[in-house]
Amino acid sequence: MGTWIVLIVLVAAVVAVAVAVGNGRKKRAAQQLADAREDALRWYERLGGQVMNLSGDTPAVKQALVDAGERYNAAGSQLERSTTVKQYELARETSLEGLAYVRAARLALGLDPGPDLPPLAGARAAGQITKDREIDVQGHSYRASPQPGNATPYYYPGGRVAGRGVPAGWYSEPWWKTALVAGAWGVGSLLVFDALFSPAWGDSGYDAGFNAGFDQGMDQGLDQAGDMGADPGDYGDAGFGEAGGGDFGGGDFGDFGGGDFGDFGGDF
Repeated sequence: MGTWIVLIVLVAAVVAVAVAVGNGRKKRAAQQLADAREDALRWYERLGGQVMNLSGDTPAVKQALVDAGERYNAAGSQLERSTTVKQYELARETSLEGLAYVRAARLALGLDPGPDLPPLAGARAAGQITKDREIDVQGHSYRASPQPGNATPYYYPGGRVAGRGVPAGWYSEPWWKTALVAGAWGVGSLLVFDALFSPAWGDSGYDAGFNAGFDQGMDQGLDQAGDMGADPGDYGDAGFGEAGGGDFGGGDFGDFGGGDFGDFGGDF
């Protein structure tokens, strides 16, 4: 009889511990969900206040505010449907995108852009436009610039679009939007992307870790040359591949920073 009592007590203790652990997990999950919701709401409300209080007549300001308003509406819809931490995080990201457009509009208006925003997912790897660019694709002219203007009224805060990084900056038209909607790049948009950001231009016109990736590849190649006792100036034998292949530090031509052709610290 005493043995059964001990077993019953042990089972009851195990059950009590399991219930306590389960309740603790539920409370933590509920708290995380509540925190994610409040964080998303905070940025959403801030975006709404900015959208309602800004206006301007120039094409760049108008377009940036239109895009900010679209993000505000999208974030509101996301918040209404959100039931998980991840969904609230996505709504938060949408609101932050909208605030990035607001900052662009404020800069175009000559106003203080306000405090810095948390970085957007993928924006840092995508880089940003550093100088004016103009290219011609199939008889049509496209421009990109670090500054707003009548010729470049469309702002993009930077990020990955259908697997490729579009740098932050001002553009003559939103050629990336088709890929955003469809989830894949059309041939025409890909031609514009490659023409604007291909290393074949010598200077890509934007900064996204290119120099760091290039220097790293060069250092690796020279190190290999030293280990083999080769002359560092003999690039054909120093880890750089054939003269026509351009294998920098053991990567394929155009592989600066570990990605494919056109990969400047990010994966284009």
